[in-house]
Amino acid sequence: MKRILLFVATNIAVLVVMSVILSLLGVDRFLTRSGLNLPMLLVFSLVVGFTGSIISLLMSKSMAKWSTGARVIDTPVNGTEAWLLQTVGKLAQRAGIGMPEVAVYEGEPNAFATGAFKDSALVAVSTGLLQGMTQDEVEAVLGHEVAHIANGDMVTMTLIQGVVNTFVVFLSRVVGYFVDSALRRNNDEGPGIGYTVTVLVCQIVFGIGASIIVAWFSRHREFRADAGAARLLGTPQPMINALARLGGFSPEGLPQSMAAMGISDKPGIMELFSTHPPLEQRIAALRGQR
Repeated sequence: MKRILLFVATNIAVLVVMSVILSLLGVDRFLTRSGLNLPMLLVFSLVVGFTGSIISLLMSKSMAKWSTGARVIDTPVNGTEAWLLQTVGKLAQRAGIGMPEVAVYEGEPNAFATGAFKDSALVAVSTGLLQGMTQDEVEAVLGHEVAHIANGDMVTMTLIQGVVNTFVVFLSRVVGYFVDSALRRNNDEGPGIGYTVTVLVCQIVFGIGASIIVAWFSRHREFRADAGAARLLGTPQPMINALARLGGFSPEGLPQSMAAMGISDKPGIMELFSTHPPLEQRIAALRGQR
């Protein structure tokens, strides 16, 4: 989840900053000088939207390391770190990708993978995960993260984020234009403060709304990454055990029917923003592969 939240937050921040800069350069005034130029606005929205998502992707590794304090393992200092490098290398080879950077950070049981390119990604594991799971379970989690990289999830997410960004930028300026038109006097020329404020507010609000689409995509990809881990390890049981340990319940105590019941640990509207499906559903899906 940390990977997704950082990506979305960075993306919204980049969009807002770019909008402010372009507004100061007079781009918005050009788009609205003779009424709202919709074709030019669409081209503008595509450029800004995809630039924001691409910059977010390129910054993803650096942002992840900075935000978690992750330490990349260059030379292992103990047996655990040596095992981590060896295991990630083995899984990467099976998945057909280059060796990712491997990092460890202090925190609750968790792990993530990020990076713009399959052959130079980052896999980071928390100390809580290493201390609270067996080696088989940790290997399954590593397989899950390597599967994310092999599936190209971050690049695909960038494309989806670019599309929703385009709509965010476009609709924000359409709303801003009409609000500004209603507020300004007939003899005023070009967009006023109403346009600028409305665009910035709409970009943040619409950007949060767009994150629902990104979250849905993320939930879908988690199932694929779980299945990928099962393929890399040759069995789904270690991944089932790892998910069960994270949830604090017995893997054999979950009926397969839960997958169709839509049970969620984030009820109500918060379920829309969840980047991961409920652990029960993920385990049920894996049990269906056995």
